[in-house]
Amino acid sequence: MIQLPASYQEYLAGKSERFIQTVRPILMQSAADQQHGVRVLYNPGPTGHQAHLDDSIPYGEIVEDID
Repeated sequence: MIQLPASYQEYLAGKSERFIQTVRPILMQSAADQQHGVRVLYNPGPTGHQAHLDDSIPYGEIVEDID
């Protein structure tokens, strides 16, 4: 099973279960390929948070942004 790096685990600490369920699959994908970081977008509309791999972010890092 894929283990999340410590930086990802620390990022998830204290977050709501809904948020974790939204971003964890992308964090797992990043951990599997170990090539890209993750961008977490906040959309103030009904969709809320989204996450995706971002090749401009080094593996193990997470950048929060507003969509």
